[in-house]
Parts: sequence; structure tokens; C-alpha cells
Amino acid sequence: MAFFSTNNTRIAGIAAAVPKNEISNWDYEYLNEQEKKMLIKTIGVEKKRFAPKSLTTSDLCYAAAEKLIAELNWEKSDIDVLIFVSQSKDYFLPSTSCILQDRLGLPKTNMAFDVGMGCSGYVYGLSIINSLLSSTGLKKGLLLVGDNSLVTCNYKDKSAFPLFGDAATVTAIEFEKDASPFHYSLFTDGSRHKAIIVPHGGLRNLATPDSFTEVEVSEGITRSPLNTTLNGLDIFNFSISEVPNSIKEFMELTKSTTTDYDHFVMHQANLLMNESIRKKLKFDPSQVPYSLQKFGNTSSGSIPLTIVSELRNKIKTERLSLLISGFGVGLSWGVASFIIDNIVCPEILEIE
Repeated sequence: MAFFSTNNTRIAGIAAAVPKNEISNWDYEYLNEQEKKMLIKTIGVEKKRFAPKSLTTSDLCYAAAEKLIAELNWEKSDIDVLIFVSQSKDYFLPSTSCILQDRLGLPKTNMAFDVGMGCSGYVYGLSIINSLLSSTGLKKGLLLVGDNSLVTCNYKDKSAFPLFGDAATVTAIEFEKDASPFHYSLFTDGSRHKAIIVPHGGLRNLATPDSFTEVEVSEGITRSPLNTTLNGLDIFNFSISEVPNSIKEFMELTKSTTTDYDHFVMHQANLLMNESIRKKLKFDPSQVPYSLQKFGNTSSGSIPLTIVSELRNKIKTERLSLLISGFGVGLSWGVASFIIDNIVCPEILEIE
């Protein structure tokens, strides 16, 4: 099992940006009124943000990063590493991180690279950037995490489009000797990779004219091979079994219990799934914040977005012990714990 810890780093700040354009599932035409009520009650997504074609994930990351760097009073010349964690790249190539390095005015000495992950991406990203700073002598880094998930969802697919939203975040990490450790457990089950997939558009199935052909799979579900396909039952069964089991094991390894954490922040998959996990682990509802109702499932950005949205006033003024878990596309999942203490956290930016 990939269980490990990193030392001598701290989170200095977190910022988030979302598209200004808000849409509501109450207005979604491919669900009847009863289906809308059921979806909002069980899945938990009432509203979300929808980026126009002109607004990319990197645009949202750029806005959040500029705001956070300014509020931290960091010199851009001191930022040693930039990691972009997303499945919503600007281009097939080059890496979006390279574009963001230049756009943000970071020095050429900056290390920049992409990590192509979704729902577990924030946990994986934290483990990577903290490992770099902890072991190499690098002092400051930016972890840019987010997705424009709706770009691959067909509006006529009621099994996918109502669930997702667009958002991006930035987490500033700095070296600090004797800072509290971060702990991680990371997992992968690629045998289930088809549970969440865009079948065409990569090298395995290059896009052809047929890739754009929409097919009615069933009533209210129309999509093309370039759209996100979900196997909801497989995802649900995976999430309510593998995720709580791995968290229980993590708490055994870290000799911790639910009372050792102020908050447990999960990937905002869906309310029924997340509540099943919470109840299995016996976390009190007051410990588990949700942003689903406002922003939907924002893939890799959902954990930091929830921290900013729901815990902003606390993390700016208090010392909190957090447990986080991301799980989904891959299938990939991870758990991490850390202390967050009086950090910089601007209000969520809304970008047109």
C-alpha cells in the first residue's frame, strides 16, 4: 500500500475560482419535476457553475493564483514549482502548466508539470508537491487543481450533465521546518477504468467524424463517444466499499479516530454516496461539510473548493485537523490528513 508521510511543509493559502454563470437543475429540461426533486434530494446538486467556451480551467486557475499570490505577498521569483492537476488541459500538447508558468510571470527556474487526474487529484497533488518541497530544498510551490467537467458532458444526458460543475483552485505550499506532517494513502484500480470514461479523443480511439455522432442510449440519455460515460452502479459500489475501508485502514496506521479530526472533507461525488461513507465511518454530520448543493461535482477541484466555500472563516483564524478523501475516475482514490493553521483564504472569485 502506498502509505507515506511528508514533513517540513505547510499550506500557506487556498483560493478558488468559479465561472460566474450559474445554472440550476430546477431548469434542466431533460428531467421531469419528480425526477428533479429526487435528484436534488438524493444526489444533492441543486446549482452549479458552467463555464462558457471562452473560459478554460487554466483561466480559472490563473485568476485564483494571481489573487492568492497577491494576498500572500509572495514574490513570484521565489516560487519554485507549479503543478497543474486536471483532466481539462488547454491543448493536447504542450503541458498547460508551462502556459501558466509564463502567464503568471514565474521565473524560468520554476519547475512546472501537469498531472492528468480527476476526482482523486487533490490528494495525489498534495502528496507530490509536499514530497518535492520536503526532499529537495525547494521553498515555495503552487498546486493548481480543477476541471471544466461539463465540457465533455452532453446536455441531453440526464445521467451526467446534472451532476457536474466547473471550478478551479490553487493551494500555496511552503517549506517550514518542523511543520506538522502530512500523511497519505493512495490507491488505484485500473481494471475499472471504464466506469467513468470519454471513449474517443485520445490515442486509443482517435476522433473521427463518427465520434461526433450522438446516439440515444435510453430515454433522456443521448451522447456521443466524445462525451463522458458513467456507470453509476459500479461507481456507487466502489465508493461505498473501497473508500471507507481505506479510510479505516488509514486511521489505524495513523493511530487516529474520528474525534481527532475537526473536519472530514470528501470529494463531492453525490450526497447519497458521501453520506453512506460518512455513516460507515461514524463521523458526526457537523464534521463533514458539503458544497455539492451550490457547485455540483467539480472533479479534482471539489475538496479545496469545499474547504474555501464552507470552512473559509475557520481556516483563516483557527488551527484545524483535516482528513480528506478523493475518489473516482481511474478508478483512483486517496486519503490524506494534515493540520491547517491560520492560512490566507480569499473569497471565491467569480470569473466571466
